[in-house]
Amino acid sequence: MERSVSSNHTVPASVAPSRNASALRARDVLELLKPITWFPPMWAFMCGAVSSGAGLEGRWWFVAGGVMLAGPLVCGTSQAVNDWFDRHVDAINEPHRPIPSGRIPGRWGLYIAIIASMISASIAWLLGPVVFVAGLVGLAFAWAYSAPPLRFKAHGWLGPLVCGLTYEGLSWFTGAAVMLGAMPSPQAIAVLVLYSLGAHGIMVLNDFKAVEGDRQTGLTSLPVVLGVGRAARLACVTMAAAQVVVIGLLAAWGHVLSAAIVAAVLAAQIAAMPRLLRDPAKYAPWYNGVGVTLYVLGMLAAALGLGGHI
Repeated sequence: MERSVSSNHTVPASVAPSRNASALRARDVLELLKPITWFPPMWAFMCGAVSSGAGLEGRWWFVAGGVMLAGPLVCGTSQAVNDWFDRHVDAINEPHRPIPSGRIPGRWGLYIAIIASMISASIAWLLGPVVFVAGLVGLAFAWAYSAPPLRFKAHGWLGPLVCGLTYEGLSWFTGAAVMLGAMPSPQAIAVLVLYSLGAHGIMVLNDFKAVEGDRQTGLTSLPVVLGVGRAARLACVTMAAAQVVVIGLLAAWGHVLSAAIVAAVLAAQIAAMPRLLRDPAKYAPWYNGVGVTLYVLGMLAAALGLGGHI
């Protein structure tokens, strides 16, 4: 999920989808669903499954269905919803995207989002009541994040928080719930909430690529409101602070090796932060590749400790 613009922003004639455009192509629909964005929730789902400590025997269908739900379905739905309501700013930042370019014609961007929501809810129902409720919550946030009247993404502080809670926390929760057939442990919930809060920083870094479009359309993303430098420092502090608390909790619960691994990956992240802060606009993509990878490896280490695997 990414940033959107206010609903009172007029769609330029060159951006409005044409009703006479050519028929849908599968590759354009796939691009609309942004497969590259599916990895974070799928990884978080895996962390949730690992943190449960449950075995895979007899649960392969539930795991496969849960991975599909977290990535291609709910996350893919959120991308379709986002691109439909974000088509104005995409015309500035990414005019080649399927909707502003006209490759997804008419109102098909909206129709795809609705169809994907229905399929996602159906799969979630098949996975059990806890997962069904979690899936509905995820879908509700996917729409509320981008669509009026709520449009959480229009709020610089709230938007990244919603993203972090859904991409990381809700996916982790679903993974654990699929394996247990019940609510995750309080310890797992505490850790997934902390990693979700830390992911606020990841989402702020993601906003750097849309700064120009946000400024032109009056969107109050944190890089626009705080400035790129201050927003980058906030992102670093947010990510690091959450992990410090996770380390303390893991150690207090007796997961010493897990805590040590999370501490090591945090130290590596901190070592990479000065380069990011020298030129946040330039190095945000680089840090997303290096620092965020270390962040999610720490998530797995924490999950392994909670599940009794290390």
